[in-house]
Amino acid sequence: MAAITLKDINKRYGDGFHAVKNVSLDIADGEFVILVGPSGCGKSTLLRMIVGLEDITSGELRIGDERVNEKAPRDRNLSMVFQNYALYPHLTVYENIAFPLRLSKTPDKEVDERVRRASDLLELDEHLDRKPANLSGGQRQRVAMGRAIVREAQAFLFDEPLSNLDAKLRGQMRTEISRLQKRLGITTVYVTHDQVEAMTLGDRVVVLRRGVIQQVASPRELYENPVNLFVAGFIGSPPMNFISATVVGDSLHTPFGEWRLPPSRALDLSGHEVVLLGARPEAFEDASVVSDTAREHGVVFDATIDVIEWLGNEQYAYVPYEAPEDIRAQLAELERELDSEALRTQLVVALDASSRIPEGSPASLWLDLRRVHVFDPESGDNLTVQAMGDRTPDAAGNGGPPAAAPADPAAASADPAPETGETPMAP
Repeated sequence: MAAITLKDINKRYGDGFHAVKNVSLDIADGEFVILVGPSGCGKSTLLRMIVGLEDITSGELRIGDERVNEKAPRDRNLSMVFQNYALYPHLTVYENIAFPLRLSKTPDKEVDERVRRASDLLELDEHLDRKPANLSGGQRQRVAMGRAIVREAQAFLFDEPLSNLDAKLRGQMRTEISRLQKRLGITTVYVTHDQVEAMTLGDRVVVLRRGVIQQVASPRELYENPVNLFVAGFIGSPPMNFISATVVGDSLHTPFGEWRLPPSRALDLSGHEVVLLGARPEAFEDASVVSDTAREHGVVFDATIDVIEWLGNEQYAYVPYEAPEDIRAQLAELERELDSEALRTQLVVALDASSRIPEGSPASLWLDLRRVHVFDPESGDNLTVQAMGDRTPDAAGNGGPPAAAPADPAAASADPAPETGETPMAP
């Protein structure tokens, strides 16, 4: 096992396109780090530079104490699990797992010991004599993980390994990967566009936008203190609500009335005429079920709910509202960039399951003002985070063009996979 250090890493293609820009990141020995962001943000390109399938234009990559920029993939001692399994259809599960050991001329006795140890860990013992075509998607992915485990590499690299599985199986495999990483204690870098995977798996999450790191933090810190509009809109499902507000003194005039933030959220609004308020769905509630003590920390306002989704243990209510044209345009642009759920000018409100608010009628809602964020519409910065001194040191404020899909230098590895065309790591 080893730490991975990236210092001012850049990737510029032959046509001048800057796909990854000045990325610096320290991944500790045994840490589980997630690279997340919408399509085209550069996360897979960054992973492929770590493993050696993409050349580094500039910057330094170190694995342990060794610079590896010029090293071939086979010499970096990393194990990679691909999105499409990359299994050999003509080989049994046993031989698929053993394949990298066969290439390195490992003695048969040691091959057998490592394969059976990995199959026991992944609960594949009863499938060792089967072919990949006779396995489920989850079983195939476990075989791919087994092949990575037997190499006893310094780190695991996962490139969207669960994207081809159905929703239920993805949930099961997330749990298996998390347990496996904790048991092995191996340094792990995991790429995904699914923010649910990012929030449930990693020790730290790296949010990328157009090849630039936006924030590096624990899942809880990302959710509770996003540094800008992009992170706030990407992390969370349903996404954070954004409400336009006009600054008048120390008050904020919103489509739902005049609100004054509590001292815990006090910030300098001088120089800002218009801001965006951000509030998670769970910061709202049906005012009729809120205690008198809790009411003191928020504001009650009237709104008309047009749709309610009842999910058994909770409800989501949708409240449309009017916003200035420039705010609507900005949210539409952010929605396109996030490639995620719509950021319309509407509130998505999480209600207690006991709430009986009917659709299409006026209702009294309560908002916990202690959980409201204030964003600068122009820069996107979270003014509340700045005021509270919680800005993450690793966050980068610079921008860059959208990342392009990289070419696939299949010749970089000696272990091509006939089933998918992907390129497993050579030992």
